[in-house]
Amino acid sequence: MRCVHLGNTGLQVSALSLGTMTFGRESSEEESRRMFNRYLEAGGNFIDTANVYSNGVSEEILGRLLEDHREKVVLATKAFFRMEEGPYGAGASRKALMRAVEESLRRLRTGYIDLYQIHCWDLSTPIDETMDTLRRLIEQGKVRYAGCSNFTGWQIVQSQRAAAFSGWEGLVSAQMQYSLIERGVEYEVLPACLDEGLSLLAWGPLGGGFLTGKYRSGEQPAEGRIARATEDQEEAWSKRATKRNFAVLSAMEKVAKKRGCSISQVAINWLLCQEGVIPIVGARTLEQLEDNLGAEGWVLTDDEFERLSRAGSMENLYPYRFIEWANNRVWGK
Repeated sequence: MRCVHLGNTGLQVSALSLGTMTFGRESSEEESRRMFNRYLEAGGNFIDTANVYSNGVSEEILGRLLEDHREKVVLATKAFFRMEEGPYGAGASRKALMRAVEESLRRLRTGYIDLYQIHCWDLSTPIDETMDTLRRLIEQGKVRYAGCSNFTGWQIVQSQRAAAFSGWEGLVSAQMQYSLIERGVEYEVLPACLDEGLSLLAWGPLGGGFLTGKYRSGEQPAEGRIARATEDQEEAWSKRATKRNFAVLSAMEKVAKKRGCSISQVAINWLLCQEGVIPIVGARTLEQLEDNLGAEGWVLTDDEFERLSRAGSMENLYPYRFIEWANNRVWGK
């Protein structure tokens, strides 16, 4: 598997990251071990988890799996969501993060975390405090690099300005939901990442399972992640089963048939074609992981890429359409 640089750093990570949200939840420890070993065997080195995944169990399983592989792996984890009751059991305040880091280090059985990410923008904590805390953790050697997750474009830029004020480089990545059916990051977040030199780590590259091709219009699923999702969750059937999304799926099926590959591989490869994007592939079984790994090592043609992009194109909202119109009028472009 080829490697790419993480943001503007010298750190080289695999083009596909292994997501471990299923470890200890849908996947037993033995199945998690099989997937972990297969990913390393395929040349992967970039593994992502979070303290909240299975309430710490994912980190604990990874800690055991990493015992003989720690220096070969770029290990990423996250903090923000509630792990226990009280004001310091969640959030991105200095006290909460310093406690969360120590707990993650204990569960992961390691002395340092390669990439420590704020799992969501914290409305209750000044970003200056959060960024200064990340700087201190890096200076202490407990963290090597800092990233964010589920931030808006302006929040990413504000975070970088807060870091610059403190005299350090700031965030190197942003982990965001991004797929052929969830492209909201293209308005502001992806341009902000490219401008600030951050990698975009794409979670949900298969739309919560929708882009595997097993769903059909008018046939609400009875099992699986989408079936279990409540209306307030990103994978809810009402958010996935739209006319636009099924049009995207149809376009993907045509490309997959012509290519002789799976629909899932088309979805992930489309992300691999994007500048600065590193897909995070998660799986419940080794068979699913094998399929996902097959997305790397080949490239969609320009025509295939454009056809897929057009099928799920974003609405040209204001002020984007006005900026485009005005510049066409003034500059002829």
